This record gives sequence, C-alpha cells and structure tokens, in this order.
Amino acid sequence: MSDSAAAAVTGLLITATAVWVGGLVAIAVVARVASRTLEPAARVSFFRGLGRSYGIVGTIALAVVYGTGASLVYGRSWDGRLTATAIVATALVVVTGIGIAQARRMSRLRRLALDQSDDRELVNRVRGGAARAGALRALIALLSFALLALGVLLGT
Repeated sequence: MSDSAAAAVTGLLITATAVWVGGLVAIAVVARVASRTLEPAARVSFFRGLGRSYGIVGTIALAVVYGTGASLVYGRSWDGRLTATAIVATALVVVTGIGIAQARRMSRLRRLALDQSDDRELVNRVRGGAARAGALRALIALLSFALLALGVLLGT
C-alpha cells in the first residue's frame, strides 16, 4: 500500500475508532442522565430508540475499524501482538453481540415489568438483568480499550 493510501486508511481507522469509543462514553453519560430525569416508561422507550439508532452507527464504525485495521496489517507476519489483537477483536464482536441480545431481552422485560409492577419476581429479574447488562457494558469497554491499545502497539 502506498504511503498516501496508508495515511488515508489510518485516518479512517482513527475516525471510526473515535465514533466507536466516543459512542461508548456518550451512552454511559446519557444513561446516567436519563435514569435521573426520565420516568421508567419514557426511559424504556428512549433506550429502545437509542439502541436501534446507535446500533447502526456503532456497527458501521466497528466494521470500518476492523476493515481498515486488517488492511493496515495485511501481509504482516503473525506475531504475539497480532495474535493478541485478533483474539481481542474476536472477543469484542462476540461480547458485543451478546450485549445486543441481552439489551433486547431487557427492553422487553422492562416493558413487561412496567405493566406488572407488583410482580416481585419480575422486578428481581429486571434487577439481575440490569446488573448483567452493566457487566457486559464494562467488558465491551475493556475489550474496546484493549483493542485500541493493541492497535497503537501494532502501529508503532
């Protein structure tokens, strides 16, 4: 790849990474504000819409990160850094997929809990699901930052 092409691909990689990581941070801030200001029914609707909208943006950004990153290391011999990067990248896709499925289940569960607020078992299921969702978001963030760090190491 020519130097100018590599520079263009690197710029695209940086932009897509900023969108992905910035989205994770922004969603955390939005979640905190929404939980303090919106009524439960409005929160469920809001996050359903946010998830669907950001799902498209985030998926495209992550795909661009993977595509540009792969093109920049194409032809490079496999070493420990590249292997670690591939493992973390794969784990991030898997955990993000699990997180998306879990978020959809939580949305349905929260809507049901709004209609059956006196059902203690259902309320407990929502609490347990919320704790798992937090753990998944933390793992996605950890893997994202690990992948960013590995990408920096690969680029040096």
